[in-house]
Amino acid sequence: MNFTKVQGAGNDFVLVEGGKARRDWAQLAIVMCDRHFGVGADGLLIVLPSDVADLRMRVFNPDGSEAKACGNGLRCLVRYALHWGLVNRKAQEISVETIVGVRKARLDTIGGNVATIQVGMGGPKFRAEDIPVAIKQGGDIVDIKPIMNYPVIVDGEELLLDFVSMGNPHTVYFSPHPVSDFPLSQLGPKVEHLAILPDRVNFEVARVVSQKQIEARVWERGVGETLACGSGACAIAVLARLHDYTDNKVDIKLPGGTLVVEWDGAGEVFLSGPAEIVFSGEWPDEIVKTD
Repeated sequence: MNFTKVQGAGNDFVLVEGGKARRDWAQLAIVMCDRHFGVGADGLLIVLPSDVADLRMRVFNPDGSEAKACGNGLRCLVRYALHWGLVNRKAQEISVETIVGVRKARLDTIGGNVATIQVGMGGPKFRAEDIPVAIKQGGDIVDIKPIMNYPVIVDGEELLLDFVSMGNPHTVYFSPHPVSDFPLSQLGPKVEHLAILPDRVNFEVARVVSQKQIEARVWERGVGETLACGSGACAIAVLARLHDYTDNKVDIKLPGGTLVVEWDGAGEVFLSGPAEIVFSGEWPDEIVKTD
């Protein structure tokens, strides 16, 4: 089975074309994403045909769970499709079917080459049931729109958390200190599995540098700490905008690179950043389990 390694700001994926093949994608993600015994990646991207868009994308985490949204994966898939001619190379817009709906990628070219891939990530959702998050006050589940500065105690540390769904659940902690000082490997898995989060959560720690820049680190559910996260960057930008920390357009500086997020405070969120093909190879087919 042929595969291609792709990455966006260090958020790396193994990408395969699904076609008509029936495979146990969850099991394949577990073995291929292993960084010691497999190819090594933050996730497995599957490119499939679509009846409603140019392409269809599925994303599986290294633990075998399926992700609902993945901004960096979406841009990497578009880069791959352009490179191998799965879509019209002269197109200015490409549509991709995902679990949470059809997402569109806008292509900016310079001298006939694609310079920037910007993807629409849909609108943020703030209702407790949409994230989902169960917060009980006085014995009732309270629907707050949005849920911000909600205090939790993790390992004796109080964190004021903001919640949003970008197609997948996110919680963001805005720290007054450099994010490099935050014990993410210690607190990340505990925040991911908080009792109030029935589907677990992607956890971002962020520090506002200026109205136009935020530095951040990400703990992804089912993955662990990653060098970047597209939907996480969008979550940070949205919540920072609601706090009035930043402008409509902000650079999210992550360990693997910088992602640019635009949100006008009401509509769709747009994500831009690097997306590159790293290498291609073959995976022994006898290791792949079929459905």
